[in-house]
Amino acid sequence: MTIPVVTCGLATDWEAGLVAAFRDGEQGVQVVRRSVDLAELLAAAAAGVARAALVSSELRGLDRDALTRCAVSGVAVVAVSTGGPDERRRLQSLGVRQVVTAGTPAAEVAAALLRAASGSPQLAPYDLADPLAALPAPTRPGDDTAAEMTGEGRVVAVWGPTGAPGRTSLAVGVAAELAELGVSTLLVDADPYGGVVAQMLGLLDESPGIAAACRLANSGMLDADALAALALQVRPRLTVLTGISRADRWPELRAAGVEDVLRVARQLADVVVVDCGFCLERDEELSFDTAAPRRNGATLTALAVADAVLAVASADPIGLQRFVRAVGELLDVVPTASPVTVVNRVRAAAVGGGDPEREIAAALDRFAGLSEVRFVPMDSASYDVALATGRLLVEAAPRSPVRLALQSIATGLVGVPVTSRRDRRRLLLRRR
Repeated sequence: MTIPVVTCGLATDWEAGLVAAFRDGEQGVQVVRRSVDLAELLAAAAAGVARAALVSSELRGLDRDALTRCAVSGVAVVAVSTGGPDERRRLQSLGVRQVVTAGTPAAEVAAALLRAASGSPQLAPYDLADPLAALPAPTRPGDDTAAEMTGEGRVVAVWGPTGAPGRTSLAVGVAAELAELGVSTLLVDADPYGGVVAQMLGLLDESPGIAAACRLANSGMLDADALAALALQVRPRLTVLTGISRADRWPELRAAGVEDVLRVARQLADVVVVDCGFCLERDEELSFDTAAPRRNGATLTALAVADAVLAVASADPIGLQRFVRAVGELLDVVPTASPVTVVNRVRAAAVGGGDPEREIAAALDRFAGLSEVRFVPMDSASYDVALATGRLLVEAAPRSPVRLALQSIATGLVGVPVTSRRDRRRLLLRRR
């Protein structure tokens, strides 16, 4: 069986030789189209005329988004590197597994195209609108096993339904408590509807943060050092990757880019806390007749790759009703999620008096089947002081009930007991 191939941006003489060598199809491949730019390449891929593409690494616009569109169309990409080892590493970080150099004999190029096509996603139901449809796992330079470059850090996603149940305050508070426990923590603001982590911490929201990290990931230039340079340190062992300040900037948070950012973030911190958006809808196909980027792709991707999910509910009748409906949608959209339910702003008046924790726990068990619930009490005064001064609760109100509740949630995530400062110092010395 002969595999149809499309070329793009190659040196004219060498490309002509490949076309002639592959003309009879005896080597298993045949060039069916010669493209001059990326637009023509993507059009050919979308038309289904090829199963593999031989593309120059110097092709203008060749990035993760373009490669994802090829993968969605079932076209495996073999890159022709014109640079050195750094260029090869960049291509591999973008997800290109097969890389050849210009001037490689036709037989070796054909073998690379066949290997790429045999492992291409064209047999799987990939969909660009699906944030989980990603490129093959990037490989370590010189490693043919395609081992995924992941660190040992854990990702904790903080999510909650519409209605402002307190996702950001919980994410910031838990991240701060993890740092207080001696755990290196990176707080990532990945809310595509406009994050406010920077404002809560008194940071400049003009700092690039996650948008810049996604741009580097899209070009294959994101590594641990680059991500560390974008993160801001707010306390010992606590760094922050700020989010987008305006909702109209959501296209900068592409699902593939966010996934790569979180992959690299695992190498920087023991725990990565992600403040997610509220919406889980996948409705872009209602507005576009072609594959389109998803506004909620960043949220869905963060939930899919997370090791733990904190699902936040507001402790009032409306907030609980929204949560019961939304948590079912969460499990439908991301079946791998095992959310830890956190009921925020608990107070007796919101449930008509009595024991609010007992009544809320009984309601969630009855209507959502949730038996294990964490509670965070209402403490507006402490939050007001923290917000007004741009400080964390651990600094502004270290003995407040809400801070103690957040501390308990943090210890449950990492299994580190609450200790005195002296004990924490000894623990850190032992780790070093």
